[in-house]
Amino acid sequence: MKMEKWRWSSAAHRLLRLCSNPLSDLRCSPKLQNSTPSGVLYRHEGTCEWIRPFIGQQKQHFGQRSHHLWSGNCLGETPGIQNRFFGATATKIERNSKFATLNSNDISYFKEILGEKNVIQDEDTLLSANTDWMHKYRGSSKLLLLPRTTEEVSSILKYCNSRCLAVVPQGGNTGLVGGSVPVFDEVIINVSSMNNVISFDKVSGILVCEAGCILENLISFLDNRGFIMPLDLGAKGSCQIGGNVSTNAGGLRLLRYGSLHGNVLGLEAVLANGEVLDMLGTLRKDNTGYDLKHLFIGSEGSLGIVTKVSILTPPKLSSVNVAFLACKDYFSCQKLLLEAKRKLGEILSAFEFLDEQSMALALSHLEGVRNPLPPSLHNFYVLIETTGSNESYDREKLEAFLLSAMEGGLISDGIVAQDIQQASSVWHIREGLPEALIKAGANYKYDLSLPVEKLYNLVEEMRTRLENLATVVAYGHLGDGNLHLNISAPQYDDAILAQIEPFVYEWTSKNRGSISAEHGLGLMKANKILYSKSPAAVNLMASIKKLLDPNGIVNPYKVLPQSMIH
Repeated sequence: MKMEKWRWSSAAHRLLRLCSNPLSDLRCSPKLQNSTPSGVLYRHEGTCEWIRPFIGQQKQHFGQRSHHLWSGNCLGETPGIQNRFFGATATKIERNSKFATLNSNDISYFKEILGEKNVIQDEDTLLSANTDWMHKYRGSSKLLLLPRTTEEVSSILKYCNSRCLAVVPQGGNTGLVGGSVPVFDEVIINVSSMNNVISFDKVSGILVCEAGCILENLISFLDNRGFIMPLDLGAKGSCQIGGNVSTNAGGLRLLRYGSLHGNVLGLEAVLANGEVLDMLGTLRKDNTGYDLKHLFIGSEGSLGIVTKVSILTPPKLSSVNVAFLACKDYFSCQKLLLEAKRKLGEILSAFEFLDEQSMALALSHLEGVRNPLPPSLHNFYVLIETTGSNESYDREKLEAFLLSAMEGGLISDGIVAQDIQQASSVWHIREGLPEALIKAGANYKYDLSLPVEKLYNLVEEMRTRLENLATVVAYGHLGDGNLHLNISAPQYDDAILAQIEPFVYEWTSKNRGSISAEHGLGLMKANKILYSKSPAAVNLMASIKKLLDPNGIVNPYKVLPQSMIH
């Protein structure tokens, strides 16, 4: 097959020729944390008032409000927070009365073991640490601790447990469900100073590192040694591996390399009482007893604090190609996925989709983004990445697949990246959507797992429910049935939220899906877990929480309903 065959003459069929050089390290790294929404509403003592933005916009008032409303005191005021309200029905969350309040003796102890510079009480720094990336949740912690070693984490937790001081583990603070910030006045334990690579085995590809290592730094470290991380996220410039493991982050490579439950070989965690649990194995096979590391992968820091990780990394392959394709309908996207699995097989490394509304959002709010398939927008877009070791073989497989898909009517238009800049531009559209949604205004975000054939039905039903109240934006990891459902509006509105919840959870449960595919439950969905798990399963989870953290001090109010663990 000659390459000229891909230079179709029709304006509607412009699938460009494959690149002549292999691509590597294709994805751009948008630092999503640099974009901040215009604001949120802060509810205090029964009144609502606009306050100024938390970060970087001190001269602007908020122009929107969050659907998650807070009740409590601002930083610097006398502690007196007793309850907060979240969600459409103003679910009341009460501060656990058995938790102690921070005092001067506590501060002195922490300074003694960590040094003064690692005990942070500066209000500006605390303001950032108390606020999640989405600016939907804000705690009122008066103390941020920066341990540098496992031993220091152990000393902190042992002391806090003895005092019944609640704590919240924190890394890059890029979570989307309120799991990495305080709810009330919990002490923040940030592990970002624990950022050393401990060892790397070039034969096995096994990396051992501390929890505070930034994902992008690990990607660069491995790239220089001919390996890659099995995990890739849009927030890789800020997120940390400890948080990735604690939330069982999914991301863009899960289709090829699987979840962290399969790639993490071992970990070290500190329990609530300060005991260090050493499970930092580097063996791929170990059938001795219960594999306890899996309790900490995805438990969102509610059972203990992950301090070290051992992870299996695959070798970096030399031949990478990226195609960006247009489909006329969602059924074509499904069929294209099936054909890709059959015909691309072992070289298929990513299969992402986005709808017309997503593309319109990217074009409006992402700097430098242009329509890859002008002049008009298409109903659906699919991004396919292949990764292999034989350039000519991979090219032939991709060519044959694309030609077959075009002849079968599954593709209406498309391009294949010819160089690393084109590939990065295509990936930026997909990875930049969370940033675009923040810039667009209020954003109701839902991370769902659903059967692929039913996945877009929810989107269509949501559009019918909302009509002109808001814009429904859908994209995600179609290869693993993960829908990112977003409802975008100029400002937060209880009328909009009432149309979304609990419908979105009920629909997902009815169709045997999961209300959290990869973001976790955090605070946002802690009381919604029964939509995805049976009462027996949740009761067992609560029993494990009580066993490992009897005082409930580690990341309280998250993951599980409070009524089940008090």
